[in-house]
Amino acid sequence: MKPDKLRVVVAEDSPTARRLLVEILRADPTFDVVGEAKDGVEALELTRRLRPDLVTMDIQMPNMDGLEATKRIMTEVPTPVVVVSTLVERDIQTSMTALRSGALAVLQKLVGPQAPDFEAEARRLRDTVKAMAEVKVIRHWPSRDGTPTPRAPLVTARRRKPEVIVIAASTGGPAALHRILSELPPRFPLPILVVQHIALGFGHGMATWLDSVCQLEVKVADDGEPLRPGVVYIAPDDRHLGIRPDKHVEVSNAAPVGGFRPSGTWLFRSASRVYGAGMAAAVLTGMGQDGLDGLREVHETGGWVMAQDEATSVVYGMPGVAVSAGVTDEVLPLDHFARRFRELAGMKDGE
Repeated sequence: MKPDKLRVVVAEDSPTARRLLVEILRADPTFDVVGEAKDGVEALELTRRLRPDLVTMDIQMPNMDGLEATKRIMTEVPTPVVVVSTLVERDIQTSMTALRSGALAVLQKLVGPQAPDFEAEARRLRDTVKAMAEVKVIRHWPSRDGTPTPRAPLVTARRRKPEVIVIAASTGGPAALHRILSELPPRFPLPILVVQHIALGFGHGMATWLDSVCQLEVKVADDGEPLRPGVVYIAPDDRHLGIRPDKHVEVSNAAPVGGFRPSGTWLFRSASRVYGAGMAAAVLTGMGQDGLDGLREVHETGGWVMAQDEATSVVYGMPGVAVSAGVTDEVLPLDHFARRFRELAGMKDGE
């Protein structure tokens, strides 16, 4: 039986920042900070020895940085990792890479009790750590460059060719998006719109990171801009992303849907009402059930619905509820999505 308290290791090289983070966690009796590390080497050793429920990880640390420590933890002793990072551009980029390496979330490093929104941000940090501590993480094996991934044959649907692809993801999503988008060619003929649940302030950094590692153009969506083939539009921080009847981007500050803004359901509904059967939707790894109601509309209007499978999902929440509700047309492992997107777009092998 799991103990009542959540056991946490805090990795942070700054004594002041580390003390603040420990105090924030200990303000909630749910948490038991069982270890403190001043660098990645200590974080890895404490994780091996103490087997905590979660590790909070700074990025810029001596001896072994948080990125390498996250990789080592996920390959040697898989444990939920939450990155707590300062919001500077280069740190956002590194944090995105940490997500690709297996970290579950990235959070802004709190300034201190003098900040006007300190209590709200501290509560949000604790809530995130609680939620991520419950995630059953999967082992990340070191990559083997040049070794092809076996691919099962995919069934081509006899349906209308889509004009747009829309995607929703949450926990584990940035790494999944990287895997899919980096395998699409620069002349991909469809626009792609993405809702990714991520900490405030990190949306632009995620778009910049994906743009730097993909052949497609990846950008934060601007309200009213036309949809262009081969461009990936990321929902801005705290704004819904949708599509106008004239097939231009819609960015909205309407009320959250099911507690989410941006919301996958908002995007799916919007796309379905404009394109009907001429669209494809994908729901990737993530907690909760955002997107489900929107996928029902996509399914009812004849759009093609894909869900990530449980084996390759960090969290089988969002895709799992879609599959259980019977609104998906196919369930795919992560490494099949890019190929499926090319098939749906009418591209041949090698294009």
